[in-house]
Amino acid sequence: LNAGSKEFGYRVNGTFVDQFADDTLGISLAASYVDEPYQLQEFNAWGYAGTQVNGQDAALIGGSKSYVTSTRLKRLGVNGTLQWQPMPQLTFTVDGFYSNFDDDQTKRGIELPLGFGAFGTTFNPANFTVEDGLVTSGQFDNVRGVIRNDVFQRKADLYSGGFNALWDGDDGWTAFFDFGYSRTDRNELSLESYSGTGFNGPSTGRGSAATIGFTSGDEGTVFNPSLDYSDPARIFLTDPLGWGGGAIPQAGYSNNRIIEDELFQFRGEVEKEFDGGFLRSVQFGMNYTTREKSLTPDEAFVRLPNGATEVAIPSQFLLRATDLTYLGLGPIVSYDPRELIAAGILVLEPRVATGPNAANDVLSKSYTVNEDLMTLYLQANIEQELASGVLTGNVGVQGINTVQNSTGFIFPAAGPQRLTLGDDYWDVLPSANLSLRLNSDWVFRVAAAREIMRPRLDDTRLSIGYGIDNSVPGGIIRGGGGNPYLRPYRANAVDFNIEKYFGTGGVVALQLFYKDIKSYVFNGRFAFDYSSFPPPPGSAAYPNLSPIGTLDAPINTGGGDLYGAELAVTLPFDTFSEALEGFGITGGASYTKTKIEDADGNETQIPGYSKWVVNGTAYFERAGFNTRVSARYRSTFLGDFTGFGGSPVRRTALDETIIDAQIGYDFQDGTALEGLSLYLQGQNLTDQPFVSTGAERNQVVDYQLYGRR
Repeated sequence: LNAGSKEFGYRVNGTFVDQFADDTLGISLAASYVDEPYQLQEFNAWGYAGTQVNGQDAALIGGSKSYVTSTRLKRLGVNGTLQWQPMPQLTFTVDGFYSNFDDDQTKRGIELPLGFGAFGTTFNPANFTVEDGLVTSGQFDNVRGVIRNDVFQRKADLYSGGFNALWDGDDGWTAFFDFGYSRTDRNELSLESYSGTGFNGPSTGRGSAATIGFTSGDEGTVFNPSLDYSDPARIFLTDPLGWGGGAIPQAGYSNNRIIEDELFQFRGEVEKEFDGGFLRSVQFGMNYTTREKSLTPDEAFVRLPNGATEVAIPSQFLLRATDLTYLGLGPIVSYDPRELIAAGILVLEPRVATGPNAANDVLSKSYTVNEDLMTLYLQANIEQELASGVLTGNVGVQGINTVQNSTGFIFPAAGPQRLTLGDDYWDVLPSANLSLRLNSDWVFRVAAAREIMRPRLDDTRLSIGYGIDNSVPGGIIRGGGGNPYLRPYRANAVDFNIEKYFGTGGVVALQLFYKDIKSYVFNGRFAFDYSSFPPPPGSAAYPNLSPIGTLDAPINTGGGDLYGAELAVTLPFDTFSEALEGFGITGGASYTKTKIEDADGNETQIPGYSKWVVNGTAYFERAGFNTRVSARYRSTFLGDFTGFGGSPVRRTALDETIIDAQIGYDFQDGTALEGLSLYLQGQNLTDQPFVSTGAERNQVVDYQLYGRR
């Protein structure tokens, strides 16, 4: 889709395993490398504006920000394990892992301000059509588009290693100690570059504006512009919509996120096994984990040198035009902004993140979060022979102490100040699991547990801006940022399974599950104590100002429910007839219902859950031949997306059905190629798109085609 992108990729991997010293010393080495391309063709809408058509309310596309994206993922992974058994009861294991990750994305497209009426665009009401409350065709005048040649590059190095010592005694006692370490150093660069017909300065807009006809439908919006966006004689490096906000044009923006994440883990456990009786063994252990994550922002304006307001793109940097015909926009001017910066045609103007002239919006993104977890656990394992089968299971309890703190910046009138805040608390988590296996091949399982899920570390960051809201009598302090006091998601869960096994591998299983959610995490407004903060500006005018104000940040909200059922089936057809040996089907269907209370006390769904998910595979495996066709369906769900400025936005993702298939052959014993396997695999064979919508199903916000593989 983009110049310089690739259609084909490859993977290669190798493994070496051997034993030495009478099989008391073992070594395993492995390496893998992948060079893999991805292509994405998408339509994206800013949203939909409300308008009046013949006295009736209708929705009109507010703007468009659509790209074609070409990604090249390169990843090297190397790992090794050394294991030594100096005596039968004692085993030492040392392992290490390294991964180098480089994900390079080129994104090219056009951003168009439309129905929101921004930047001088007007809607021509002369010719239009409306269907089901949506303006499906019409015309916009005076449209100044922004041609985007953007780059997103994520590079990471991951280092991981560990040591384990295991004692397995002859007297029923076992013990182990385990140490683990991992660290990730990651850079996420987002580089934007803008071009258009001219600079839109603070007093007047220059450059040609377009008349654009449009048609909106199930696949988004297709346009018919009056301008040729591929003509380098008319398209310049500039600030087409005046996003810089002044006489100095902003020709792009560079945002590099430097992330460091480090984790140490120590674990020890002792287990005693018993001979006979209801109690099979008892385990006691402790796990201690300490983790630190930090984000340092490195941001800069992309400017034109020597005070220029627009610069022609030198011909030697022009690439093959990017085809946006699927949007009706035709080809557009294309280049690599990194090459223009290296040549000095574009320059970076760093935004200072420290010192007296710090850019507060940059500085506020900086944080360091520390989290120390100490877990104590005790578990009793049971096993009992019954007349009709075997009862197994365990009963246990965990106690988890969490010490969390975050260091970040607050922004009083005197200037940014660094502050550290945090919390210290315990969670007690009992659990029980029982499984009854009958001689008739029926299995019944039941489980109950208190569960937690930790919040995102960056949700617990401390970066708070605050001031006085004088619309409240007497004033009140209001602020926004992260929440260093945030607690985990918490729930009580119950599961019940029934399974029936038959034939040479057939099974039918039904699972029922229920979670009584006690605490969830939403963005909201809650009471916050500012007594440890410097007084906000203007506080002298409010002598009775309370230090208890409000904070807009992630918050633990009220509870809710998550419940449902899942049916799974594996059916070899030789269960019915030997002539059908090798044929079979496997698959399942699940129903999930969720509801949760948000920060305002309103009931909503939990993002990410479809009410219905159905999957199935038909297969044939016999005499070395194997083939299978798989289908997966999921119904609509509420999804988390990235909105303007990186803020999270939730909207509806539409239902989808994905079809995959594979055919292969394994050369049989006794043949010259014994041990060799060949297969051909295809994914998303029907080229199913990913689609999300706004308030109504016909208001398409995302329509993404990511292709067949």
